[in-house]
Amino acid sequence: MGDVILVITLLLICLGLGAVIGKYMARSLNDEKICLTDRFICRMGIDTKSQMNWKEYLLSTLVFTAFGFIFLQAVIMCQAWLPLNPNHRPNLPFLMAFNITTSFVTNTNWQNYAGESTMGLFSQMVGLTVQNFLSAAVGVAVLLAFVRGLLIKESITLGNFWKDVSRFTIKILLPLSILFAIFFIQQGMPQTFKGTITATTLEGKAVKIPVGPVASQMAIKMIGGNGGGFYNGNATHPFENPTPISNFIQLILILLLPVSCVFMLIFMLPNRKEGYMILSVMGVMLLVGIGISYWGQSQINSITQMKFLEGTESRFSTFECSLWSVLTTAVANGSVNCMHSSLSPLSQLVALFNMMTGEVIFGGVGSGLYGMFLYVLLTVFLAGLMVGRTPEYFGKKIETKEVYWVGIALLFPGLLNLVFSAIALNTSSGLSSISHSGEHGLSEVLYAFSSSFGNNGSAFAGLSANTDFYNTFTGMGMLFGRFIVIVACLVIAGRLGVKKAIVAGPGTLKTDTTVFAFLLLGVIIVMGALTFFPALVLGPIAEHLIMGQ
Repeated sequence: MGDVILVITLLLICLGLGAVIGKYMARSLNDEKICLTDRFICRMGIDTKSQMNWKEYLLSTLVFTAFGFIFLQAVIMCQAWLPLNPNHRPNLPFLMAFNITTSFVTNTNWQNYAGESTMGLFSQMVGLTVQNFLSAAVGVAVLLAFVRGLLIKESITLGNFWKDVSRFTIKILLPLSILFAIFFIQQGMPQTFKGTITATTLEGKAVKIPVGPVASQMAIKMIGGNGGGFYNGNATHPFENPTPISNFIQLILILLLPVSCVFMLIFMLPNRKEGYMILSVMGVMLLVGIGISYWGQSQINSITQMKFLEGTESRFSTFECSLWSVLTTAVANGSVNCMHSSLSPLSQLVALFNMMTGEVIFGGVGSGLYGMFLYVLLTVFLAGLMVGRTPEYFGKKIETKEVYWVGIALLFPGLLNLVFSAIALNTSSGLSSISHSGEHGLSEVLYAFSSSFGNNGSAFAGLSANTDFYNTFTGMGMLFGRFIVIVACLVIAGRLGVKKAIVAGPGTLKTDTTVFAFLLLGVIIVMGALTFFPALVLGPIAEHLIMGQ
């Protein structure tokens, strides 16, 4: 009963805060008036008054990300010569730096390294933390451009990328990050430029413990849907998650902005029922995932004759472990408060399914919602085929070319995920990193590439991924998973924006009804099943059946 109350309380808080923040986002990010933020970036020579078509918006997105990539790669590979390196961390090799850089500029934050023993403080703050802000802002900017493409009539412009990124960063991310960083400091998280502190153990021995600006990085890590922590143990480490209160607040922050983005959409739409329909589908899938994962995690392991307690942080309950795993894989936040490799097979299945469906159950900040729109467009198209009518969404006809790009965005990441996993399972370089044999070993590889292509960042914790093979292939996976979808969404937005809006008639498919919500839910499940079901049968499903015997 207490676990049910925890979930209800968590969701009510997130819905309440999400509605308030979402309304503010809808008003402040789309306000045509020149604000202080716009004046600030105008002083850097950027014209915020100009409007961009989809090609200009895409080019700005790619150039912005490329400059961030080059800067972060240089910082990581030169950190030994930079200031704020009290522990004298060495420069990182190219492929390792490439993987880390790709991870943070794509809002993935996959960690194949131990942050406390690898990164200098300058790299943590100026490199990684800055990208936590900017990569999240890029996701919201693309979402805004996509929504404008749906709503505008016969226009080639989708807004201004630089205005969208700067407004979201300064008006939303910065205030929330400062607020929760102060709260985390009060809870006991370190926030210092010292490299280490010396503690005395119960045996009287002196132990040096790495510290740094943890609280400030933790705040934006959770708010921005990033997940890469200061410490390798993430939220299992007492310096990243000191108390049960900090654990609960972090659960709220995982959901906060993804839920807020849905409410922002609701307040932007002329028919708010459309937005509530999407919110309900996301909510149902999240609740079902929580239920299945909790049931699986609470079962008795037939091999050990105990519950699945290995890898669970003893300060928190088994339920909080399964809840965290579902929320983070649904919301594209790569943090953990228990080791996912030790989850029950059913809990692992839920986490994998959340990532394999494209991180659309709320998903990443901005990216989850524009990913969900791709499923909506596909559902509209399929429904139109069934009734023999040209499908429409917001009065815009959904034609072959739009569906072509929807197919690219939904199918190519999944296809490449399976191809890369197959390469890993058929080469010595890929197999040498697997810690377990059989079904569990297959799940380790599937999880790594699903996390990469889904821009999630969580790890199974059984795969030794800091090798040239996995640094290269997971790095490419993160890039493909991020930008195939972004390119497709902006092309679709540009095509929809120039179309005339058709007045709805008696034969128009209503997309704000319960029937359409079930259709959408079915398309998401079927797409995931058709793409990944054989692989899941050989992995977590087979492991669950074997353990049951």
